[in-house]
Amino acid sequence: MNRNIKIGKKVFEIGKRTYIMGILNVTPDSFSDGGKFNNIDRALKHADSMIKQGADIIDVGGESTRPNHTPVEQDEEIHRVVPVIEALRKEFDIPISIDTYKSEVARISVQAGADLINDVWGFKKDKNMGKVAAASGAVCCLMHNREDTSYKDFVDDVLWDLKESVDIALNAGVKEENIIVDPGIGFAKDYNQNLKLMNNLEKLKKLGYPVLLGTSRKSMIGKTLDLPVEERVEGTLATTVVGIMKGCDFVRVHDVLENKRVCLMTDAILRG
Repeated sequence: MNRNIKIGKKVFEIGKRTYIMGILNVTPDSFSDGGKFNNIDRALKHADSMIKQGADIIDVGGESTRPNHTPVEQDEEIHRVVPVIEALRKEFDIPISIDTYKSEVARISVQAGADLINDVWGFKKDKNMGKVAAASGAVCCLMHNREDTSYKDFVDDVLWDLKESVDIALNAGVKEENIIVDPGIGFAKDYNQNLKLMNNLEKLKKLGYPVLLGTSRKSMIGKTLDLPVEERVEGTLATTVVGIMKGCDFVRVHDVLENKRVCLMTDAILRG
């Protein structure tokens, strides 16, 4: 699938190369970099460093989604992310994503300058998200997730769940060209299911939308390699390569420099 998607002022040419979404967690308890970037100066410095290393989008998150995380009140999440988004918007000319499943956080974040709503519940947690997204005109990334993890036919069920998310978005008025899908590696899936989905990522292309892959430092890698979070770069790079080979268009990562190099090399081989 080769088509363009406009995020903020930037046009992303889908099928030409792999784009990098750099993770900026402004949370005290993120599994990977909790507390490191939750003041504005440090957040800006980290964003600057990711942009210099090749990030195409900065993804701002104010609530950890790691297993057993503490849910954050809406007002607290707004308080964490909005000043950072405003500062990023002033300082850099780069598309900004807000990682939230709460419609009010999304609405205020887009007002503050976010261009993309990255929802780990694929518009299924907050019933107002579709309307907010449509009204804002923001691009939406719909991730696969579910409460009930008993699958009948795992890969087909994931595709069906994602199609439901897409339908929620379209029915709310989100434009087709503003949709990206994400397989949701590490969410509502056990270890073997995560590996199986990685090996079937090409099937997501059937849905007809650009695909974003988020595997960075996740427990699937930790379990395979028996390594702590800070030693999962090589494992992440392997998943990035597999993702690109199976048609993913965006990768959401912590380690931008290493992933950028891997994307350039893999794109050179596959896309010429």
